[in-house]
Amino acid sequence: MNSTPCKDPVLLNDWHVVAKSSDLRPGDVLGVQLLGINVVVWRGQDGQVHGWDDRCPHRSVRLSAGRVENNTLVCLYHGLVYDGTGRCVSVPACPGYSPPKQACVPTYAVQERYGLVFLCLGEPSQDVPPFPEWGQADYRFYITGPYVVRSNGYRTIENFLDAAHFPFVHGGILGDVNKPEVDDYEAMITSEGVYAKDVRVWQPDPYGTGVGDYVHYDYWAFRPLTAYLRKLNPTGECLALLYSVTPVDEETCIAWMSGALNYGQQITHDEIVQFQDKIVLQDVGNLESHSPMKLPLDSSTEFHLPSDRVSLMYRKWLKQLGVTYGILT
Repeated sequence: MNSTPCKDPVLLNDWHVVAKSSDLRPGDVLGVQLLGINVVVWRGQDGQVHGWDDRCPHRSVRLSAGRVENNTLVCLYHGLVYDGTGRCVSVPACPGYSPPKQACVPTYAVQERYGLVFLCLGEPSQDVPPFPEWGQADYRFYITGPYVVRSNGYRTIENFLDAAHFPFVHGGILGDVNKPEVDDYEAMITSEGVYAKDVRVWQPDPYGTGVGDYVHYDYWAFRPLTAYLRKLNPTGECLALLYSVTPVDEETCIAWMSGALNYGQQITHDEIVQFQDKIVLQDVGNLESHSPMKLPLDSSTEFHLPSDRVSLMYRKWLKQLGVTYGILT
């Protein structure tokens, strides 16, 4: 995939998911594309994860085709060995040779949180987005994805923040076409991003009891491509989701869902994953049909409804941040 590398500092200095922790075992090497940039992610035998530019500085081949040995990455082409800092430390064809300073691979910041591997291509402007429920004793946790979506990442986040499509795309599960109303709600831009308070919708069976009820969602967009929701009822049943969208390029993304819930103990882990897979995959057709694919920030390309309040705040916030990559102006 040949894409124009991103030059947008807002996204370059943010954290993006590149893998599940469980899918990157010691010795594993993974090639990914993030913001049009080829990246190699690998885990040493010591358990540490590294994220580098996926290019050997000797003859410019992909390091993701290489192998891990003794906490180093070995290039497949000439066997050059790079230590954990990205520096070349051995050249098999030239014993005793001291590689020059430029024999060093650019490295990126990496963190593991919530069972995911986050990577930043630039200088991290803030910490990995929060997930308050993760790790709490009375919650169960799961991760679903990756979901490859041939769509713009912001479009994918907007879909996550949009409750009005539930009755039509997720009818009989998250909504009912006979009760499609979305009550008025409050949406605002805060120091933490965009916040939508108390979005009320009808769902046929919101808590796995077989009984329909109105539910209340709170939504946050913590980052341009990271959103979070909490569904909490008065008796304490809570579902929380962290939705991380990785921008492969301006018109392709990969979605990851981290979930926490404190109810439905009779529901198995596999059933939860299958349910989440079904919901996300129901959205893919619409997401991949957008035209234009890039997100328009002006008011002339698309019109808006009262139920789009959080979407309008999201677009306004992106404009305030100065985001340019994947944006139609």
